[in-house]
Amino acid sequence: MTSTYETLRSRLQSAFNALEVGADPALRTSDRSDYQANGVMSLAKRLGRPPREVADAVVQALDVEGLASVEIAGPGFLNLTLETSFLDSRLRALRGDARLGIEMGVERRVVIDYSAPNVAKEMHVGHLRSTVIGDALARMNRFAGHEVIARNHVGDWGTPFGMLIEHLLDLGEDQAVATLSIGDLDGFYKEARVKFEADDAFKGRSRARVVALQSGDPETLRLWHVLVNESIAYFSEVYAKLDVTLTPDDVVGESYYNDLLEGVVHDLDAAGLLVESEGALCVFPPGFQNREGQPLPLIVQKSDDGFGYAASDLAAVRDRVNVLRADEMLYVVGAPQVQHLEMVFAVARLAGWLPERVRCEQVVFGNVLGKDHKMFKSREGQSVKLVTLIDEAIERAYVILDERGTDLDGDAKFHLAEQIARAAIKYADLSTERQHDYVFDLERMIAFEGDTGPYLQYAHARVRSIFRRAGDDTPPDAHFALAEAAERELALGLLALPEAFSASLAALQPHRLCTYLFDLAQRFTSFYDACPVLSSEGALRDERLALCDLTARMLRLGLSVLGIDAPEQM
Repeated sequence: MTSTYETLRSRLQSAFNALEVGADPALRTSDRSDYQANGVMSLAKRLGRPPREVADAVVQALDVEGLASVEIAGPGFLNLTLETSFLDSRLRALRGDARLGIEMGVERRVVIDYSAPNVAKEMHVGHLRSTVIGDALARMNRFAGHEVIARNHVGDWGTPFGMLIEHLLDLGEDQAVATLSIGDLDGFYKEARVKFEADDAFKGRSRARVVALQSGDPETLRLWHVLVNESIAYFSEVYAKLDVTLTPDDVVGESYYNDLLEGVVHDLDAAGLLVESEGALCVFPPGFQNREGQPLPLIVQKSDDGFGYAASDLAAVRDRVNVLRADEMLYVVGAPQVQHLEMVFAVARLAGWLPERVRCEQVVFGNVLGKDHKMFKSREGQSVKLVTLIDEAIERAYVILDERGTDLDGDAKFHLAEQIARAAIKYADLSTERQHDYVFDLERMIAFEGDTGPYLQYAHARVRSIFRRAGDDTPPDAHFALAEAAERELALGLLALPEAFSASLAALQPHRLCTYLFDLAQRFTSFYDACPVLSSEGALRDERLALCDLTARMLRLGLSVLGIDAPEQM
């Protein structure tokens, strides 16, 4: 079903085209709950004609019969007021549509690279944004009808694994597994690092173990798999706490590309792109310079013949294009990685490995800050463990539920506390324009008031409570007269979901959908305060119950594609 906004835009575009110009009028909600098209002023300037004259010409060519009335206001604005009959037909169509007006797109294969923790290290607050934003985009793409291939590009290869394997052997395999299985990855890693720095014999064994690992020694590989598998099991527990859709099958770490690296070097050399610089093999993609204005190299193979991140990332691009047949590749990364990946993509295009048909974008995000507006750290100055944040949020949510006097039993209350905690953490992240930093203030994030995840959950539960009190969970069939201003405001908000979803997904900006949901919840509050529902009678009661039903369904759907639960009661 074509969205209401798109219908208006199409009609307006036809009218502008009738004047033989290709204007693209933008629609926005006016203060009068109508739709205002702003394109006349710039058009008049280009044509050298008075704005009201151009506006009058557009109106004459505009076909909105049965859809809206139009009037010229001020110097030449077009105010369109949607006809109630049109709103009624649209709202009734939405009620019968399980997707609430959001159309399935042409299926594309979308590879999304996100989360990317390191083996034998615990996930911390630095992994939060990539994980939450990436998972929301994965869910949104799936709902839009695309095939999503998630790639959790974990750090599971390299020189640190020599000392980690030797430390495992020193502890004894059973003891090491017991340590890792309780999630004490950081402790294990730090113990190995301390020994590596202090014990020359251990350092020598560790370096020899790296050689054995890289040469494919079976026993060394088996021990390496022990470390990797225990780490992945830990990551899965964290993802479950956050309700993130990543699975062990999505883990494709650096080790996966290890056998492909020599081919990357060989093919770059064959293409004439490799240049030796200070013993390293590099590519100098055009347009990249260092601070001194000199060409900036992408180091593919280091002077010691080892491979860096660039080689792995180039191998990943080739695999995703040639093997996975990606139509689109999204990399959900922090700002410090931007230049590196830009150079990787530039080299891949120079080599012919990244064709123009493949959309390849970095989904860049800002930092998580503490209340002091500095990088979020623990009191000891360490990165805060992600599982610690989640558990603290659950505890706070549980206390809030106690204070609110919920009548749920222990297990049900704890489950609801988990849902609220996840909503608080995810929504605070997703509702922020992703390029911006945001402050992690759990007290604010978990509040039931303001622009928060728990507020939207409560708004949904509040709507659902109306039907429990009505004693009938089946909304009645209804026509929409929309006699009250608050009813019309809510109706206009309900019709905006498809546009909000598509704009958010196209721009890879989940905050746009968050903004829509918060606005919808506020519109519902205004409607509920101004328009009695259960005390109304007859057709008016049916109409208002139907508006409530649509509101609940849209809040639930919008939250779900962001990875947030919508509880029935709170």
